[in-house]
Amino acid sequence: MKPTTKLCLLSLVSAPVTVWAQANPDIQSRLAAVEAAAKSAQSAGDNAWMLTCAALVLMMTGPGLALFYGGLVRRKNVLSTMMHSFILMALVTVLWAIVSYSLAFGGDAPFIGDFRFALLNNVGSAPNTDYAPTIPQQTFMVYQLMFAIITPALISGAFAERMKFSAMLLFMVLWALLVYSPQAHMVWGKGGLLSASLGGKFPCFDFAGGTVVHITSGVSALVCALYMGKRIGYPSDTMKPHNLVISVIGACLLWVGWFGFNAGSALNASGLASSAFVATHFGAAAAALGWMLGEWIHNGKPSMLGGISGCVAGLVAITPASGFVQPFPALLIGFVAGIVCFLMVAVIKQKFGYDDALDAFGVHGIGGTVGALLTGVFATNLVNDGFKDSAGRVLPLGLVDGHPAQILNQAIGCAIAWGLAIVGTLIILKICDALIGVRVSKEQEIQGLDVGLHGEEGYILEA
Repeated sequence: MKPTTKLCLLSLVSAPVTVWAQANPDIQSRLAAVEAAAKSAQSAGDNAWMLTCAALVLMMTGPGLALFYGGLVRRKNVLSTMMHSFILMALVTVLWAIVSYSLAFGGDAPFIGDFRFALLNNVGSAPNTDYAPTIPQQTFMVYQLMFAIITPALISGAFAERMKFSAMLLFMVLWALLVYSPQAHMVWGKGGLLSASLGGKFPCFDFAGGTVVHITSGVSALVCALYMGKRIGYPSDTMKPHNLVISVIGACLLWVGWFGFNAGSALNASGLASSAFVATHFGAAAAALGWMLGEWIHNGKPSMLGGISGCVAGLVAITPASGFVQPFPALLIGFVAGIVCFLMVAVIKQKFGYDDALDAFGVHGIGGTVGALLTGVFATNLVNDGFKDSAGRVLPLGLVDGHPAQILNQAIGCAIAWGLAIVGTLIILKICDALIGVRVSKEQEIQGLDVGLHGEEGYILEA
């Protein structure tokens, strides 16, 4: 049957329905009510999912990261280390409400936002259609807050056991304003320099924070470790984790919470969220095996510490790629990250001798970079078809789609994140050191920061 014939028949069939509907305004109102109810149901479902994801991401900081980092330090520093994660849940929340959210997501400038959402002005139940059209902007704001909380907390793994608490507070406030907010705006904000979906000059695919969260925190961690110097006794003294059991619990909480981190970044309850969920799980599993394999070959024995470190490395690496890659590339990204991060921690760190206490740089800085670059290789429109040209055609995304230039965009995004983290962190450390000093006294470090800074102990062992 010819197309014109089909069109004529369709017109004949539909014409009476149209006339009938026009003649019966009650039908029109019912159809409008059904459409409104469908949109309301979608909004309610998306909102419920996003609030759940926000809670999962907060769980990653406390208790997840607090337990993970807390178990890896010596017993005399367990509370001071866990306190970093806990206090940032409060400190960054207040800062986010005052100005940080607006700097990250207000306006459409290429480098940083404006003050339109300062004090959460006009952030209510109405959606911000630039970012998440089916959920209240307040939900979007609080979901993004959880990312802003955990990112500086990751840095604390590098300067654990030797930084003043007062210096840490000042450092984190300045870092959130001068490093995190600009990077978040450049990658995720409207008009941001690196924004792939909102008009960036160098479209860098970063689904859930490979550059924004992990490269910035990991590279900043390295700068902190180098600036502050080694812990007293490092590396000659034994500085083994005092309680791997709680670190394992923390790592498992991180793994579960990461589903909110990555799958939630779809910003709705959709098939894309499912794809990111699957990629996240596969990446973590493959990386745990990759790290343990490297450790087994290198040391002759696999360890629990290696397993949980590999798991986190895989979660880091799959973060930027989670909304762009299929399951088997996710496995490959995770496995590669597990091997590379193990070599960074076990070989390169030992060779250069820097004291990144809890390997924040080796896992987050390197894992985030590996993941961001491999996103440019494996990103495919079979997973994410949201990028289209002016004619509505779905665009190729990564090398596997026939778009090798995306690897260059990813490299530019990584380079900018590295540069901002290095320069910003060094300036902030200089300011903190000049104002209050960044390192505890020798006596406090030997005594332990729990007693020396906070007057308490994690464990009271009485005979």
